[in-house]
Amino acid sequence: MIRPRNWLTTALRLVAGIAIALPAALLTGASPAAAHPMPHSVVQLDVYQTSVSARLELPVDDLSRASGIDLSDTTQATLSAKAAAIRTYLDHHIHPTTTQGENWQVVIGALSLSSTEQTSTGPYRELVAEAVLTPPAGADTRRFAFRYDVIVHQVITHTALVTVRQDWAAGQIDGETTTQVGTIGIDTRTMTVPALKVDLGDGSAWRGFLAMVNLGGDHILTGTDHLLFLLILLLPAPLAATAGRWNGLVSARSALGRIGRITLAFTAGHSVALAATALGRLHLPGWPVEAFIAASILVGAIHAVRPLFPGREALVAGVFGLGHGMAFSFVLAELHLSTGRLATSLLGFNLGIELVQLLLVCLTLPSLLVLARLRVQPVLRLTGALLTGTAAVGWLADRLGLPNAVARAADSAGSHTTPMLAALTVTALTATAWTLATVTRRHARPEPAEPPAATRPGPGEPHAATTGESRDRDQPARSADSAVT
Repeated sequence: MIRPRNWLTTALRLVAGIAIALPAALLTGASPAAAHPMPHSVVQLDVYQTSVSARLELPVDDLSRASGIDLSDTTQATLSAKAAAIRTYLDHHIHPTTTQGENWQVVIGALSLSSTEQTSTGPYRELVAEAVLTPPAGADTRRFAFRYDVIVHQVITHTALVTVRQDWAAGQIDGETTTQVGTIGIDTRTMTVPALKVDLGDGSAWRGFLAMVNLGGDHILTGTDHLLFLLILLLPAPLAATAGRWNGLVSARSALGRIGRITLAFTAGHSVALAATALGRLHLPGWPVEAFIAASILVGAIHAVRPLFPGREALVAGVFGLGHGMAFSFVLAELHLSTGRLATSLLGFNLGIELVQLLLVCLTLPSLLVLARLRVQPVLRLTGALLTGTAAVGWLADRLGLPNAVARAADSAGSHTTPMLAALTVTALTATAWTLATVTRRHARPEPAEPPAATRPGPGEPHAATTGESRDRDQPARSADSAVT
């Protein structure tokens, strides 16, 4: 039997043990925190030559608890009433410094509310804040100490995940993939929040240039509208226009010349507009340019059905190419590059566009030349023009403020680049093989034997047999041409 004093002592020791163990478990992230996982903050950095932009994604509940600013009932419409207090709080808890300890300037910009979800946390609301971090003149933006304790200084189980979203000098420009830099959390031994040492290594202009070449190639390859405009202009290039209709063929040399001129004119047009818009840092509204591109595709589709400007396709390609170049410049504008990096990026981006464009024209060329000589050419040409025109009308409506399924389907076609390249390669090889086989058969055809002397016509007599044979040999060629409309 336990005496009362011993029982009381045992109970007091048990309570004291629990009182010590529970805070220790909370501090070390043990089972209580694990049983109720909370979302972490995300800090995404965009590294530029003279500054760093930061996008802060902060869970609203934890931010309210740490800052004392009640955001539980706040909506996007009422956020402005608390914006000043939020900016002041964030400014007090973000202190980047150089490796020598010199303070950076911090400017908190736009604020917004959204709903999101992290693994195992379920949906929650977050505050998104944009900030610009500017070091002293001449300081390195790739190596610095990131002193940051937003939320972490009060919610000791909270962590902030720091990543790099854009870093031109490291060849990271697409914004779709991120590189983890580290995490920020409380040090349970000292109960302080140590600064995160950011060291992004040595970047180079060469990496940025190669990344822009890749971006340019990917942009034209996945840009369904740009590809359709060029291809629909090339489709009738081997055909002759007579009496307002596509009727007959031009020579192979003429067809190649047309295709070359159209491609070069489109290249010149979009290159000039891209350079002027990007280097001039012209801020153009997006929808008129995009609508102009959709209209250019529609005009090209109509031209493939009935010749609107026969012989002037190169001029039209150059004029419409100006609009396409303006659209290309929007990609560079989003990178916020300095003048030196912008010039390098412009060269790389345009080179990537031209390399992929040249590849696609080379893959399409054999099929265009063979297609023009097939009896089914009119059906295939009209089908291609109809599909292209339908896509153009859908895009035009969408870019004028009328979203539709046709535009969404046409846009999604750009995500299937591998099947498209495979199909173009197969058709190009097939068309090349067919052409070589045709040429081989033509050269292997035996020459007609010399007629016997007895049957040779005398002087002044008509070459009836020979003329008839020539007529028979020429008849299939004329029939094939007459089938082309």
